[in-house]
Amino acid sequence: MAPNRGLKAKEGVGENDAKKGETMRFILRRLAFYLVAFLVAATFNFLIPRLMPGNPADVMLAQAQGTLPPEAREALMETFGFINEPLYLQYLKYLGSIFTWDFGVSVKYYPTPVYDLLARALPWTLFLTGTATLVAYALGTLLGIRAAWRRGGRFDGVVSPLALALQSIPPVVVAITALFVFAVTLNWLPAGYAFDPALEPSLSGPFLSSMFFHALMPVLSLSIVLVGGYLITMRNNMIGQLGEDYVHLAEAKGLSDARVRYNYAARNAFLPSITAFAISLGSVFGGSLITEVVFNYPGLGNLLYMGVIARDFPLIQGQLLIMTLAMLSANFAVDIAYVALDPRLRRA
Repeated sequence: MAPNRGLKAKEGVGENDAKKGETMRFILRRLAFYLVAFLVAATFNFLIPRLMPGNPADVMLAQAQGTLPPEAREALMETFGFINEPLYLQYLKYLGSIFTWDFGVSVKYYPTPVYDLLARALPWTLFLTGTATLVAYALGTLLGIRAAWRRGGRFDGVVSPLALALQSIPPVVVAITALFVFAVTLNWLPAGYAFDPALEPSLSGPFLSSMFFHALMPVLSLSIVLVGGYLITMRNNMIGQLGEDYVHLAEAKGLSDARVRYNYAARNAFLPSITAFAISLGSVFGGSLITEVVFNYPGLGNLLYMGVIARDFPLIQGQLLIMTLAMLSANFAVDIAYVALDPRLRRA
């Protein structure tokens, strides 16, 4: 018997090594795919401003209204990366600047580097969109599971149409309505910005409480926009899983409703829901633009809005690259989560 046990142990070790190898190959393939996707997005980001009429130097000269000498144009062109060289050399320098996080100098906030502006705005957007997305995803997923489990009942009859209605409401309507009701009419919450301007940013109790208090309305508005989609997605996924044989088998075994609902049906229904979550994590950086502008929140969305108005090409390019990187990173994280939830995907 001892030789058989040794042989089985060796087979088990070999299977584990094979699974680890499959997982590593899957991760490397996906990583290569997302790197190519990022390079394609960066290429479009490079070409679009150069194909548009005008450039940042001409914008600054126009804004100066004759106070800058014409000779300054060439210096400004070089500052903003519009150098008089072949396009492929400009592209190579542009790629080098991306991987060193050198996005150039902002036109609107000249001479502040774009990297500094993005670094100041990014934490606010991460806090706002991250909190709103997690709240909306958790609430929408739990409500979707319950609506699917009790489909056709009173709860489902109220929650599902309400979710569809929320999906159809534009974000600007939700934000302006929340602003009018809670800030103007009831005067319960501050009308805008991320904290009380009288306070200095710090980790002190007064500043943190002011920051959370000012974030209540933007987080609430963004969560309302997102929660309906998560609820409907999870409900539809759950209904599809509840008709599978393994669910009926679990019920026939006499397992509790909670175990069948969450350990069996919900676990498999999570896969498409996680994809929706990843897509929203990346797109919410752009989708939060309306919310940030309405509430004058100092995040990436508000910064992008100001950059578009000022035709600040370096700032727009840096912002779009951040959005692209966020989207690809979120999808890569979901690919890894997919493998953990469904190991069969390692061979995909």
